[in-house]
Amino acid sequence: MTGTTRSSGGLDDRRKRLLFRCWHRGTREMDLILGQFADAEIGTLTDAELGELEALIELNDHDLYAAVSGADTLPAEFKNGLFERIRTYGHQGGAA
Repeated sequence: MTGTTRSSGGLDDRRKRLLFRCWHRGTREMDLILGQFADAEIGTLTDAELGELEALIELNDHDLYAAVSGADTLPAEFKNGLFERIRTYGHQGGAA
């Protein structure tokens, strides 16, 4: 997979921007994890979840990947339902 499979049509500007940023992280591993999650979920995220995603994608790829893979933990403010959904999604094969 080389990028998004979801059209940004019908998404508001905030969701379009997040979808793009999830697929353009800097490391291929995080592109796949966050990008595939965003493809599947971006249209249904609440405003609060969008804010959580915006905060998560500000973290550097190394730290975020370590947390998603279970090798490290994130600061408490990032341990929220959205992060756990992303982590679970990646572990269930949503991101390969």
